[in-house]
Amino acid sequence: MIILSFDIEEFDMPFEYGKSIPFDEQLSISTQGTLSILKILKDAGVKATFYTTANYAIHKPQIVRQIIDEGHELASHGFYHSDFKPEHLLQSKAKLEEIGGVAVKGYRMARMMPVDEREIEKAGYVYNSSINPTWLPGRYNNFSKPRKWFYHQNVLQLPSSVSPLIRFPLFWLSFHNLPMGVIKMLSSATHRKDGYLNLYFHPWEFTDLDQPERFNFPKYVVRNTGEAFINRLSTFIAWAKGKGFEFSRTDAFVAAIQDNPILKK
Repeated sequence: MIILSFDIEEFDMPFEYGKSIPFDEQLSISTQGTLSILKILKDAGVKATFYTTANYAIHKPQIVRQIIDEGHELASHGFYHSDFKPEHLLQSKAKLEEIGGVAVKGYRMARMMPVDEREIEKAGYVYNSSINPTWLPGRYNNFSKPRKWFYHQNVLQLPSSVSPLIRFPLFWLSFHNLPMGVIKMLSSATHRKDGYLNLYFHPWEFTDLDQPERFNFPKYVVRNTGEAFINRLSTFIAWAKGKGFEFSRTDAFVAAIQDNPILKK
């Protein structure tokens, strides 16, 4: 099983690199990328999960409705991408449910930062996918966290996928910088060990980020963005389907665990 997920958010990353970007451009770039993602998934006949900030949904409700209308899952990515308060957990869930007209069961913290699991449970989430169980210099060190799904505070925790043993992260930066053959090898090994892959990306990766004057991103961020990444993800999905791997929304994967008393233990 392969779970594809996308963090739909305000594109505020340039601020981390000393550049400013107007809010309308943040929304425009994320929307452009989201539409590219939806086309990739539609062409491949694959469903996915879209972790969306309430702030984005408020300004782009038509995109949220398109995500839902095309059969994908709507989950929470917080109220704002760069501002967090515990009350945002419930507030973002309520706003997304109001705009989308569907139940929101999952949460992912912006930038995979730590979040209080008791607050996650109190806000009514079924699962949390906010852990990257590896070491990312300058961000976090989660080597002590489980690699596979587990329960904590009555909430199912679904870490993003990392390889066995060395815990090489199978996240967005890897998909941009590694040769596709290496990505496929690591994906196969991890799927064989764990029985599933939980992969995540962002809409702005599917736009042209190689604009130093505008964004000032390092090469490892801009490599294979835009059309090149559209082709990379399309190629990966086609390869995975050819290998017999199935794709699932996160809520369906979680429901299968909850419905199986042996797995839930």
